[in-house]
Amino acid sequence: MHTFIKIRGFRIIASSALLALLLANQSTFAQTATQAPAAPSTSATVATPNPANQPKLAVILNSGEASVSLIDMPTRKVIKTLPVGKEPHHLMITPDQRTLLIANAAGNDVVLMNPTTGELTGRIPNIIDPYQIGYSPNHKWFVANGNRLDRVDIYAANGADLKLAKTVKLAKTPSHIAFTADSKIAFITLQDSNELAAIDLDTQNVLWVMPTGKVPAGLWMTPGDQYLLVGITGDDYVQVIDWKNRKEVKRIHTGKGAHNFRPLGDKKHVFVTNRIASTISLINMQTLEKVGDITGLPAGPDDMEITPDGKTLWVTLRFSKKVGVIDIPTMKLVTVIPVGKSPHGVFFTPRAGWE
Repeated sequence: MHTFIKIRGFRIIASSALLALLLANQSTFAQTATQAPAAPSTSATVATPNPANQPKLAVILNSGEASVSLIDMPTRKVIKTLPVGKEPHHLMITPDQRTLLIANAAGNDVVLMNPTTGELTGRIPNIIDPYQIGYSPNHKWFVANGNRLDRVDIYAANGADLKLAKTVKLAKTPSHIAFTADSKIAFITLQDSNELAAIDLDTQNVLWVMPTGKVPAGLWMTPGDQYLLVGITGDDYVQVIDWKNRKEVKRIHTGKGAHNFRPLGDKKHVFVTNRIASTISLINMQTLEKVGDITGLPAGPDDMEITPDGKTLWVTLRFSKKVGVIDIPTMKLVTVIPVGKSPHGVFFTPRAGWE
């Protein structure tokens, strides 16, 4: 049994302004796909207004330095760097939306943080090799992918308590996670065997495994659980999979190293980072077409987060020791902020809805 300690609070806020913003700028998305972005400013020269409903603190996981950078978002400056544990790659908020979980893959534990202050509030030991972590939509299950050990650990979650239900051996190199809306199935990409697996959460048994493109990574489920989008990091496309019939239906070419997803929040569009091409693409989930690109980024765009007004996207630049700040209406990089080595996860609150 694992218990979270000193849980503290915040709430995710979905922005109603997102849809209006997207509609107002639909033509801009297409136009900016071919435009070179303006030269970004440095963090030292940027200061932005900070209304009460805007986030103030960004949390960046420096996976290559066992640390977290805390960035003051109004000034866009790093205000503190904290040691947290070996290889912090991914993070997740607790179901009560009060505590940020930071998974230390090589440290075999999860660190607890107050996401609004950056205060470390506790640690959960003996979470083995936690690379990607996630709660099922009904919050009944907590899944931790053991990237190095070829295992997926499924925990029964009761609020802040975790009890290991089963360890599922799953080769090779389980990476990212997605769930069906009814919380019955967890999908896992297997990077080094080029496969996608489906696990029945109630029985913790593997339902099926199917082939994918080379080095599958990020996963996103389209509205209505119709298709799974898979970032094919070993190639240049997002693979669209009809998971109910276990077949590929389309390839959306985005750029080399298609990797991870972040929905815009309008239930229609999703961003995908192209880690080798150093671009970010915008995909229409209804038409399954690419509708725009953000270009001119430093090397290695990876994980993303969006402010609650839907106007600003933050992205970790894993090969550049930087974080990028992007203006969504113009699809241009406006600021780069130096952080630690191999920045991976990013989080702030409030934020745009994940839908």
